[in-house]
Amino acid sequence: MGRSAPHAKRAQAGGCGLNLLLYGAPGSGKGTQANMLRSRFGIPHIATGDMLRAEIERGTDLGRQAQPILAKGGYVPDDIMIGMIRDRLRQPDCASGFILDGFPRTVPQAEALDVLMQELGRRFDRVLYLRVETPELLRRLSGRLVCPVCQRTYPPGTEKCAADGTRVVQREDDKQEAVRPRIEIYLHKTIPVLDHYRVDDLVSEIDGRGTIEDISGQVLAAIGQNGQVQA
Repeated sequence: MGRSAPHAKRAQAGGCGLNLLLYGAPGSGKGTQANMLRSRFGIPHIATGDMLRAEIERGTDLGRQAQPILAKGGYVPDDIMIGMIRDRLRQPDCASGFILDGFPRTVPQAEALDVLMQELGRRFDRVLYLRVETPELLRRLSGRLVCPVCQRTYPPGTEKCAADGTRVVQREDDKQEAVRPRIEIYLHKTIPVLDHYRVDDLVSEIDGRGTIEDISGQVLAAIGQNGQVQA
């Protein structure tokens, strides 16, 4: 099979720092591993879900559009997401690289992101996929609590955030009625996006069932201890 034009352009483009795409279903532990990568390599973690929730809290036009969609486990329109990501990647703290988490979730989104990355003169160095089976995802999400201030997640029974003392809550989109649709949407629409990136041999699958330390070790092995992507 021949390489599509977007893939060919991405493969030829020059890179800017360490640019990572972090994949995994809701509850797979992306946030934990993103925090590790952010601390280790000094690059920002760009979580599109957090960006959208911030828009909702501020009551912006985007927030008002996104709130009912997210509550039902759906996706915000692609053009809005791409515009938001374009603005974020142009900020100075992304000059040395970034960790993009939560986008793209469909093949059309991935194709649009290819165009954006070429526009910015960048390319992805590695696509990290945290693989966790559905029953475990449901178990994790249905009991997960989050700090509304810093977005750190905690297990059932936690009362306050260890970082800032804020009382933790359950997100609307983590409640049982919203969790299963989110996972089903992810499995049916998002997983095929990995094939989009496998054309360039960018995908590393990480077993997300182990300890945090074990998973972090797999992640670092995939990208290299010093940020040098392994062949």
